[in-house]
Amino acid sequence: MRAVAINDYGVRPAVVDLPVPEPGPGEVLVRVRSSSVNGYDVAVAAGAYKGKLEHKFPVVLGKDFAGTIEGVGEGASRFHLGEAVFGVVMKQGLGGGSFAEYLCVGEYPATALLPDGLDLESAGALGLAGATAVAAVEVVALQAGEVVLISGATGGVGAFAVQLGTALGVHVIATAPPGAGSQFVRSLGAEHVVDHTSDLSAQVRALAPSGVSAVLHFAGDGAQLYDLLAPEGRLASTLGVGADQHSAANAIMTNPEAATLEYLADEVVAGRLQVPIDHNYQLAEVPEALADFARGTLGKLAVTVD
Repeated sequence: MRAVAINDYGVRPAVVDLPVPEPGPGEVLVRVRSSSVNGYDVAVAAGAYKGKLEHKFPVVLGKDFAGTIEGVGEGASRFHLGEAVFGVVMKQGLGGGSFAEYLCVGEYPATALLPDGLDLESAGALGLAGATAVAAVEVVALQAGEVVLISGATGGVGAFAVQLGTALGVHVIATAPPGAGSQFVRSLGAEHVVDHTSDLSAQVRALAPSGVSAVLHFAGDGAQLYDLLAPEGRLASTLGVGADQHSAANAIMTNPEAATLEYLADEVVAGRLQVPIDHNYQLAEVPEALADFARGTLGKLAVTVD
């Protein structure tokens, strides 16, 4: 099978030919049809997890997946051959990712049936970023009428968070560059947009003189954001900012359980949540997609696996 992998720390990902994996106990074999790029993939490719996570070279990159069940391992009974599923690769160590024609994943915890009305492209771009946005919104316990600043609103996680916050009735201030970036976050429901390349503090204080109720920190300097919180304000960060740096901060650990994936899928099918896809790449173009992601996106970068 074709896959996109790295053979050493920090080397450029490349398309390689690998054997089709066999599902172990409690696993299923998925014929991958769609995936997407996440910041985690870029970090793995850059060697950021050397010495932190076990690397089983060649390390196939990719976390999100959508496809069909092509094999069932011993003891696995939740899914059946031919069923369409989507989810997030959650394994110990780094090895078999979703930028491949075939993938073995556990039936639990991060695999769900693909509902009618959710296309494979959207499902393959939904799991990790969507679940991360849900976790961030939940940890700061947003309430209707509050003001939230979303730093990094144009990325995949930020784009989902803007929509989730708006649905809760909060006033969303989103960071985005002028022009297309600003138009993008407004189309998702952001009430105000501030330019992160200019004086961020002055712009936010002009909108919320007493500070914001919460900050969702997906990009930028977390320390700069502390001072923008109102008394009793809360901060959620995907970039490692936690209580050891500020008493109001919570470092997010994404847990894309099936129930969360099913919730996200239902919201998309109901038309209450968009999966904004900036561009779609073929599997062989994943190295290019990783480079494009690092330069910034408006939403998700999808990957089609033919």
